[in-house]
Amino acid sequence: MHYRTLGKTELNVSLLSLGTGGPSMFGQNTGLEQNNQTALVRRCLDMGINLIDTHERYKDSEKILGRALKGVPRDSYNLVTKWAYAPGVGDFNPDPEALARSVERSLQRLRTDHVEVLLFHGLMPEHHDLVVDRYVPVLQRLKDEGKVKFGGFSLRYVVDPAHEGALTALGRTPDLWDVIMLKFGILNQYASKKVLPLAMEHNVGILNMAAVRVKLPNPKLLAETVADWKARGLVPSDALPDADPLGWLATGDVDSVISAAYKFAAEHPAIGSVISGTSNIDHMERNVAALERPYLPVEARLKLENLFGHIAEYA
Repeated sequence: MHYRTLGKTELNVSLLSLGTGGPSMFGQNTGLEQNNQTALVRRCLDMGINLIDTHERYKDSEKILGRALKGVPRDSYNLVTKWAYAPGVGDFNPDPEALARSVERSLQRLRTDHVEVLLFHGLMPEHHDLVVDRYVPVLQRLKDEGKVKFGGFSLRYVVDPAHEGALTALGRTPDLWDVIMLKFGILNQYASKKVLPLAMEHNVGILNMAAVRVKLPNPKLLAETVADWKARGLVPSDALPDADPLGWLATGDVDSVISAAYKFAAEHPAIGSVISGTSNIDHMERNVAALERPYLPVEARLKLENLFGHIAEYA
């Protein structure tokens, strides 16, 4: 397992990390029971994964994770959780202390006295000032109390594929943020234009979420997406085959498009860790194997950047 320093936090984090959300929601949506979830967590730890991402709203993920980590030395892993400052559209929590109460609940569920990272979930650019004025003072108090070590925010890649939320925060209040969680991958490279360089400039750690989720791992959706981009002139019509448009990536030590996607997602020097939300141990083992060499051949990477680097769309 490779490890990287997560920006100014100076946390030494595994290049691949475990996510407890995603479509399977830590196996809660696929019928896994606690013994299976515990086995997944323990196998991840055995492979050197030392960062686990969760959320107060990932159903019972925090409780399940707390049980799975019982007896594991606390200094052997890092926890990231999130708080939904706006549970609904425009539905901002009027009470800043709701953040403190949420953190207390998360700590109880996780069976710990602190989390390494707390993120404001889904920061939109128009919400920046409200979050800073209303909730950041409570976050600072939680840091002072030792319940949270570092703070930051995640982004809503579905509605903000150009990462305007991060650009606003890094432009106005860069010193407030220790960590940003965003989506960066083969079909979602737009962060490399401004956000990732700015994060490196301000030494803000980057957690890469959903890099291999949605359209990339689904052959039908992938082909449809590339066909749509060709039809709209975003990608040259003769640049890729219509069927299996990224199959050419599977060559040499790259055994699949998925492996290529993890390598691409990890290669950028701004990325601290790539989060894998799978609840399948075999899948996680393959993802770990893909990042034994966390880079693609130069020619392949450059081709992907030339094809998709300018596109800011949900994919």
